[in-house]
Order: sequence, then structure tokens, then C-alpha cells
Amino acid sequence: MLSFRLSPLLFAILVTIVLAWAGAAAQARKQLIAHRGASGYAPEHTAAAYRLAMEQHAEFVEPDLAVTKDGVLICLHDDALKRTTNAAEVFPQREPWLANDFTLEEIKRLDAGSWFKPAFAGQRIQTFQEAIDLVRGKAGLYPELKSPELYRSRHVDQVKLFVDVIRKNGLDKPESLKTTPVIIQSFDEEAVRRVAKELPSIPRVLLVERDGDVSEPRLRVIKTFATGVAPEKSLVAQHPEMVKQAHALGLTVTCWTFRADEKTTFASVRDEMAHFLYDLGIDALFTNNPDQFPRR
Repeated sequence: MLSFRLSPLLFAILVTIVLAWAGAAAQARKQLIAHRGASGYAPEHTAAAYRLAMEQHAEFVEPDLAVTKDGVLICLHDDALKRTTNAAEVFPQREPWLANDFTLEEIKRLDAGSWFKPAFAGQRIQTFQEAIDLVRGKAGLYPELKSPELYRSRHVDQVKLFVDVIRKNGLDKPESLKTTPVIIQSFDEEAVRRVAKELPSIPRVLLVERDGDVSEPRLRVIKTFATGVAPEKSLVAQHPEMVKQAHALGLTVTCWTFRADEKTTFASVRDEMAHFLYDLGIDALFTNNPDQFPRR
């Protein structure tokens, strides 16, 4: 039998090459999630913001999901329509303008662009189905179930509506996930646990913003129903050890939210994102400014 031995120098060189390759591969896997679309440059959750996010090479577009009075999932961050539409002008007598008090037909009458900039006048709130049709095959979808407790209190099964849309579109199928990856997120543990049972093929991320949620014991609990954890970025800055702890448990770590218009100790939002991605080692992040993502 032919055998050989590597010299210590050659062995060291090979180890260095392998580690460098592994490091480069890990960096290549860093993921950019466009927060409400490219919301630093276009009105959040409009088709314009989603298209721009894809043009700026986002791996994922993030639709926040609310529910209309007639049971349709729409892309909206707030429970109410007032901040990002002209609902108060069109329906002055219907304060506080909760989206769940309006039908889809009524919501489609609203201008969702002018509040951001006059050039976007006429942009409309999208349904989740419209967002799927726009993004599918071009980027991934990273939907957030917003305010599940609100809908539970109104006897609206938001999770079922979400599961039904995902299944109707076949987005939980392996062949679809290859071209249009989907990751579901929520602050609501009950909702994430339910999705884990009903859509086991879809990765699930629990959003957190409390110190106790990034402790190792809590991360162990999160691992039982989620595939990742998404702490507010200040938590990771204060508890950088949680990244390795989460990774050791097989959890991904995704931080939010990075915005160019926020004053921080960093020279730019690009520098801030680079620190979290490459120094602290997180896997992905949400940003309003996809074009500033520091790829390496």
C-alpha cells in the first residue's frame, strides 16, 4: 500500500487554505434583507420599494403582514393606516383607521406613496399575494406576522390565512424554496410555534428585544421551535457572546434595523453593518438601505 506523510509546513499551508476558503464561504452566505423594501428610498411596502430592493440585490424582501376586514393579508407595518396613507383624508370619520376595520376595496383607494415623496403619488398598499407575484423567482420573501395578539382578540386567525397563502402558492415546496426562499418571523412565540407545526419546511425566526431573550437558557428554548433568532442590534452589541452561543445551538442570528439616517458611533451605515456581520459574526440583517450592504 502506497502511503505518504505531509511535512509540517505543507500541512500548515493546507490548513490555512481550508480555513480561508471556509471563512470566505461563510462571508458569502451573509444575507441582506430589505426592510419593508428599499424603504430608505421609496415608500415602505409599495411595489416601488420592493422593486428597488431587488434592483439593489437584496436576497430577501420583507413584507409585514396585516389583515383586512374581509380577511386578506396586506403588506403594512402599522396596525393603523394613518401614517403611510391618506386614510384620514379619505375616511375622516373612521379614526383610528385600523387596517382590520377596512375592506381591501377601501384600502386600495388609498394613496400609499405621497406621504413619502410626491413622486410616489398613486402607489398602493399591496396584498401579500401581489408581493409574492412581484418577488417570486427574483428574491426571497421574509414575511413578518404583525400583531397576532390583536387579531386573536378580534377572532381573526392570521396564522391560518398566512399558512393558506403559502400552501396555495406552493411556497413551502422544496423546489419553490430553491428559487424563492421564504423565512417567517414574528415577535409572537405562539404564532412561530404554530407555523413550526403547520409549515415545517419554512425556516422560522423569533424576533426579540429583551436581554433575557439572548441568554443561553432562553436560546435553548427558542431552538425547540425556531430555526433562528432576530435580536434588536443593541442586544448583540451588549451581548456579543450570544452569537456564538446561538450558532452552537444551530440557530441563525439576524439583526435589525440598519438605516443611513440614524446617528450612530459609526462613520456610515455600511461600516456599522460590516461590524455586525464580520466582527460580531451575525448571519443576516435588515436594512432600509440595501445599496449600502457591505459585501465581501
